[in-house]
Amino acid sequence: MLQDDFITLTLEKKKNIALIAHDNKKHELICWCREHLEILKKHNLCGTGTTARMITDQTGLVVKGYNSGPLGGDQQIGAKIVEGRIDLVIFFADPLTAQPHDPDVKALLRISQVYDIPIANTKATADFIITSPLMETTYEHEVINFNKNVHDRANSL
Repeated sequence: MLQDDFITLTLEKKKNIALIAHDNKKHELICWCREHLEILKKHNLCGTGTTARMITDQTGLVVKGYNSGPLGGDQQIGAKIVEGRIDLVIFFADPLTAQPHDPDVKALLRISQVYDIPIANTKATADFIITSPLMETTYEHEVINFNKNVHDRANSL
């Protein structure tokens, strides 16, 4: 029988960072990446398709690209969070423009919360996170023991 309700996850010193931006925020994210180039170079970067490509082309940072957000990229990033392969999300969202893939965006935000992944939705929040002393060290945090949760649910239904 599984007993621990929580498990400890470790964010390593070299973080896996997802970079995402809606169309009207891509330029702002690229400028932000330039401002924090020296910090970002120390980490593994990924992002949704167009954003990843634009950041790589305009900053020289190596950013692994997934699909574009509306074509499933947000869901791919969410799956990487579930797999423990993304530690931090920088997502410059556009609150003033309707997005056709809004349910995917909400799912990404939700799964980030479930796995206690730091997520920045604004430049100010991203600035605070990227300059935190925790970016230069390992960080342990507790999340729900998902194996126990599945075990308990399977036995109770």
